[in-house]
Amino acid sequence: MLKGLLDAKRWAALLKAIPEYYIPGFVMTLRISLVGLALALALGVVFGILSTSKWKICKVITRIYVEFIQNTPLALQIMCYYSVLPMVFSSQGFRIPKFVLGVIGVGVYHGAYISEVIRTGIEAIPKGQSEAAASQGFSYVGTMRYVIMPQTIKIIMPPLANQALNLVKNTSILAMVAGMDLMYFTDSWGSNRGYFAQAYFTSALLYFIICFPLARLARYLEIRSMRLPVAKQIEIPAGGEGA
Repeated sequence: MLKGLLDAKRWAALLKAIPEYYIPGFVMTLRISLVGLALALALGVVFGILSTSKWKICKVITRIYVEFIQNTPLALQIMCYYSVLPMVFSSQGFRIPKFVLGVIGVGVYHGAYISEVIRTGIEAIPKGQSEAAASQGFSYVGTMRYVIMPQTIKIIMPPLANQALNLVKNTSILAMVAGMDLMYFTDSWGSNRGYFAQAYFTSALLYFIICFPLARLARYLEIRSMRLPVAKQIEIPAGGEGA
């Protein structure tokens, strides 16, 4: 194994393969990560807010989504999207690109986790904040927009950065369905040549280039959040007017 890893001919072959295999895979992984993260954030915000709403039906729908996604493997979800979605649109002659399948896969999966992050952040804000806003005439939407969410963002930034990090690493699962990502091209080149040591070492290095800055960012945000002032409970006077 060590002899093969140090073989100069294999590394020379790898250098020739980088423009054809690794660069397209690296770019595709970045694209899926960015668009998938945008989808995950959108779903997370919507379901995170719905999970803290006053309407029971919204909470039930949110719990179904979160529990189902979190308690089924991502690989199984990807295979379902790959198998089922083309059947749904086949009658219209529409073929779903692998890029879209990848975005849906990681976006929906991490959207469930982000919604829990947001729910936890919202619930960490004392109820007195909402009551004070309501006493000043704020609607539910206005309270969430101007009072609760600005404070929540400070709390949830570290776990959101961790979710972004996990999302990038989970894009590797798309190799199962020929997702044209970095892991797919790594498997393709490594299996064709038999140079698995060089193939996977290089792939790991490229993932590290993406993930290490995210890990450092998550750590920085975590340390920074510990220094931020904690929201305090606001006491509402008996007369119903805000403090």
